[in-house]
Amino acid sequence: MKKATVFLLTAALAAAMVYGTGESAGRAAQKRVIIGMATDANGLGDGSFNDGVYAGLKKAEDEGLIEIRLIEPSSMTDYVPNLSGLAEDGAELVFAVGFLFYDALLEVAPNYPDTMFAGIDLFYDPSVVPPNVLGINWKEHESGYLAGIVAGLMTQQYADRSDKLNDENVIGAVLGMDIPPVERYFVGFAEGAKSVNPEIEVLSVVTGTFTDQAKGKEATIALAEQGADIVIQFAGLTGMGIFTAAQEKNILVMGADVDQNHFAPEYTLTSAMKGTTQATYLTTLDYINGSFKGGKNAVFGIAEEAVGIAPFHDFDSIVPSDVLDAVEQAKRDILSGALDVPQNREDAGM
Repeated sequence: MKKATVFLLTAALAAAMVYGTGESAGRAAQKRVIIGMATDANGLGDGSFNDGVYAGLKKAEDEGLIEIRLIEPSSMTDYVPNLSGLAEDGAELVFAVGFLFYDALLEVAPNYPDTMFAGIDLFYDPSVVPPNVLGINWKEHESGYLAGIVAGLMTQQYADRSDKLNDENVIGAVLGMDIPPVERYFVGFAEGAKSVNPEIEVLSVVTGTFTDQAKGKEATIALAEQGADIVIQFAGLTGMGIFTAAQEKNILVMGADVDQNHFAPEYTLTSAMKGTTQATYLTTLDYINGSFKGGKNAVFGIAEEAVGIAPFHDFDSIVPSDVLDAVEQAKRDILSGALDVPQNREDAGM
């Protein structure tokens, strides 16, 4: 009888241990979904793309869904080894952040067919995109258009509402490199401004870099000295230079990609945003849920609630309802198909 009791207790304990181990293993397996992120050369702290993507991954990590493997390069020559290293380190899905990863991802992805890759700001022709690569893109021209409406109206009709606006009908943009996402942003911005202010002059400076704040500041000062009282940036870390220039020249500026108001609250009117955080988080969930599909591109716009403009923060009191109404009307027109915002200079006749 004692032997039987001992046997039953031993069996029960063994079963409990197996069950408990299996339960723990299940939780551990869930947490061992390793997601990699290779930033561009700007790394974290850029206040833009890299920070936005990382925030999306951090949200998933904080929910206990993933572990993040992060790697930051010192230059573009690190892009291929960084992507390869993340795949070899066990990352099941790797985010490559930025247009300049285009060639590196095409080179690396075929070598790791069991690893999925998501290219932020990368649009691939269907004939060349590997089956384990998803290109993630935004309709920057749509958010640029909305920011342009604000700039076009504020610089002229409502210039008397701020001592940072002048009587010139000029606005400007600081651009990084002349690549498709930047072109979409700028063309949308210029078209939005001209839609409400046909006589406006929209200036731009291509700095040729995404990593030099000094050049961004220099470009902003040059635009201000040509009469621009509102300057937007589409230049990554280079664009951070607009915030110090704004304080020196006493003009208004606009951020890009994420809400950049905190860099210079007294000078930042708004930001043209694309939902890098949300798109990254949703893509991560797709992978975890088994619905991630490569070999194609995903494009996020106003219809997906993934692009738009940031709040006006300290400038709420000076932005009139007419401007807000014009922005909302443009959104409705884009959604209905009544407005098709040009994506490049050729289509815009620039």
